[in-house]
This record gives sequence, C-alpha cells and structure tokens, in this order.
Amino acid sequence: MSSPEPIDEVNERETVVTTAKRPRAHVLMRLSGLVLLVAVAWFGWVYWNIRSVAERDDATPADAIAVFGAAEYAGRPSPVLHARLDKAVLLYREQIAPVIITLGGGSDKDSGLTEGGVGRDYLLANGVPFTKIIAETYSIDTEQQVQRLAAIAREEHLQHIVVVSDGTHLFRIAELCRRSGLDVYTSPRARVGNIDNLDAAQRMMHEVLSYTALRLNLHISWMHRWLEGKND
Repeated sequence: MSSPEPIDEVNERETVVTTAKRPRAHVLMRLSGLVLLVAVAWFGWVYWNIRSVAERDDATPADAIAVFGAAEYAGRPSPVLHARLDKAVLLYREQIAPVIITLGGGSDKDSGLTEGGVGRDYLLANGVPFTKIIAETYSIDTEQQVQRLAAIAREEHLQHIVVVSDGTHLFRIAELCRRSGLDVYTSPRARVGNIDNLDAAQRMMHEVLSYTALRLNLHISWMHRWLEGKND
C-alpha cells in the first residue's frame, strides 16, 4: 500500500495547474471582449447609416420611380403600401420621373392578387396613365424585387431610378441595388400613424440583422421570412 503524497507536493502541483490555466482564461476573456467591441462597433455603424438614409430624401430627376412592395388586403394596399404608393404619385406629379414601377408578387392565399398588381391599380385610380406604369408581379422578397428591378432596368434602358420604401428599409435596398449594378436614389415614404417605441426598435433591429446577414452572405430561411414579414 503506497503512502500518501506529502501535502506540500500536492499543493505545489495544484499551484502549477492553476497558474497554467490563468493565461488561457485571460486570453479568452480578452478575445471575448474584442469580439464584443467589434460587434458593438459594427451594429452602431449599421444603425447610424440606416437612420441617416431614413431621414433624408434624395429623390432627384431620374428615369423611373420604383415602389417596393408590402402587404395587400383583398385587393387593397395595406397602410404601409398605401403610403409608399402615395409617395410615388407625389414624385410622379413633381415630374421626378416619367415611369413608375410597382414591385411584388403574391402567395397562394392572395387569390391571384399581387402587390405589384394592386399597386398598379392604385396608381391608375390616382391618375397615372397605364402606359406609365410597369407592374412586376412575381418577386416574393426584397432581394427578388431588386433582381426583377435590375432586369426591368436593362429591358427598358433605365439608367437612374428613385426607389421608394420605408425609411429604415432603404439602406439595405440601396446596397442590394448597388450589387445589382443599379444607380438609385432613395426616397422614404411618409410615416403612417404613431409607431410605439417597441415597434420602432423591432423594425430597426430587423434591418440591422438583415443588412448584417446580407454582408455576411447568410441565407437562413426562417430568419429571412421573419425579417421580410416586418416590412408589411
């Protein structure tokens, strides 16, 4: 039967192990702090840019006005889509551009109705001639709307486009358009009613996350559906 180790040797070995762990823990703490600092800086930069674009109207004479889709209810534009279309009509009457493009498809629940089609009907009812409207009715999210807008721009030889959407939505739209080779000017819709602080924070957060996912080339389906739903 072996005799127990002297207490001094045990204590010495525990001290060595503890001392070896300390530098590792210190490195992990510093690395975690650095990652947190970078994340805070990134989110702060994105937030500032979203706010900056949302608070200014860069509409200038162009070849077309593009209205990004939002929900429609049985053939009627939702309050958000209504406000976007009203902004497009205002720009058209100010002769900012001679053509309006409405973007957005529909789902199986929409009985064949589409955001682009409802937008076209609304513009017609507000005095915009049929020949001055291009309705895109197949896209199902912001990225597809930009892709279809780029295709329409090539087909119609449109060089400069004013894009209309929610203010917080426009920074991401502008980045997607830049990637698609589009030269766009952003023009936010008017606010609809009073948005409480929680809703405003959620809208801002989902745009920050959407833009971050875009820059990281992440395509997570459940997140994508949730983020796009916030724009209705």
